[in-house]
Amino acid sequence: MSSHKSHRRRGAAPVSGNPKFYGRHAVYAALDNPDRRLIKLWGTREELGKIVIPEGLAVQFADAADLARYVPKDAPHQGLVLEVAPMEDVWLTDALAVDEDDTRPLLILDQVTDPHNVGAIFRTAAAFNAVAVITQDRHAPPESGALAKAASGALEVTPWVRVVNLARALEEIAEAGYWRIGLSGHATATLEQALTPGRNALVLGAEGDGMRHNIEEHCDQLAKLPISEQMESLNVSNAAAIALYAATVRRG
Repeated sequence: MSSHKSHRRRGAAPVSGNPKFYGRHAVYAALDNPDRRLIKLWGTREELGKIVIPEGLAVQFADAADLARYVPKDAPHQGLVLEVAPMEDVWLTDALAVDEDDTRPLLILDQVTDPHNVGAIFRTAAAFNAVAVITQDRHAPPESGALAKAASGALEVTPWVRVVNLARALEEIAEAGYWRIGLSGHATATLEQALTPGRNALVLGAEGDGMRHNIEEHCDQLAKLPISEQMESLNVSNAAAIALYAATVRRG
């Protein structure tokens, strides 16, 4: 099991029941996170024999067929399922309280609802050391096994801030010194032209519909990715990965 530790807290929306994480990366990362409340661990004898089980955690041995009952159909549980409590809320003010010379990017998602996309975006956000991922509380998926599997452990290390009003949050982000760039296919400037050497906040819209008009109006600039005319758009998780890479390169 990894020895990685994280003491940052993430946001969570109310859900019915507790999420069950599955797969080695998601389970190992949750077990390593001192801020994550663990409830029960199921696993095969082979997989449980590979990890150090935290003291006091309820454990049940199970075969692969039994574990399949706890996860979506045909999901690759890899011999481990962990029931956890959702993480405590992270306030936007706390997420923005970084050092003055910290130019890591922020990532804002406007009603991106697919858990696989959100999980993949968290994985990329962790890879490029984003300050946080910010979503609206009512139009984003809750923590789930599918989201955690796609995030591959990133849920435990990248703060997730859920806000009631995304437009108001963008105003607070601007006050914190971020240049707000909304990715839009109808923009004239490219992302490379829009990025600043300072603090960039990248705003991405929902799958298919893109950003809402009110959210576009709360961006300082709209920018597009210079993709071929043969393709109308990219999947939002792919667009987020490219945007975060470009912002990281711009930081130097």
